[in-house]
Amino acid sequence: MGRVHFIGGEKGGVGKSLTARLLAQYFIDNATPFMGFDADESHGTFSRFYKDFSAPLQVGDYDSLDNIITTAETYPDHDLIIDLAAQTAARLGQWINESDVFGMFTEMGHQIFIWHVMDDGADAMSLLDKTLESYPQQDLHFIVVQNMGRGEHFEMFEQSPVFQKAQRRNAYCMTLGKLHPKLVQKVDFNDLSFWAAANNRDLMNTPERQRMRVWLDNTYAQLDHFLKHDEKP
Repeated sequence: MGRVHFIGGEKGGVGKSLTARLLAQYFIDNATPFMGFDADESHGTFSRFYKDFSAPLQVGDYDSLDNIITTAETYPDHDLIIDLAAQTAARLGQWINESDVFGMFTEMGHQIFIWHVMDDGADAMSLLDKTLESYPQQDLHFIVVQNMGRGEHFEMFEQSPVFQKAQRRNAYCMTLGKLHPKLVQKVDFNDLSFWAAANNRDLMNTPERQRMRVWLDNTYAQLDHFLKHDEKP
């Protein structure tokens, strides 16, 4: 059956949409069927780059949120990517708890992945602690993404009680490498998917395409670790 990926972090500007886009490209490159939901009403970054795979999501509207469940029922073999906007955790959590969303996913045979994308600030670490406390269910998969594009010093986090708490929850910690700023800007201004950035000879020169391929390969290797070895029934 499918998997449901809530890509969050609660804090703005830490790379949530970047992570959602990366996961979408990973699924495309691995021929994994998926559908996405973009909850960022102000920017809609995920839907801008992967519009053929995404639908808008209003976290404050239960009817809109319920479409996640309907989609999981309609496409049981698809992975779902939910790209969450900043400061949506409380409203999302209310919907999850009032509707027993995780219970419904479990009955459908779906696995649930809670992604926390973070920079190296203390507030991002505190928000991870709140996320771990908010979801005590033991059958959840936690993914902590340390975004090197938004911070270079995660040593304090890795020595913290929050990191130890995440480890006790069997959270997988992955590192999202930093892309060259000029390359990021070029991808953004040309509305390129990561595949296009790695292959489009008209817009990207050879070193740029190679840097993108190296970045994707390094990140894909980490995604393989907990997605390819976590076979769907």
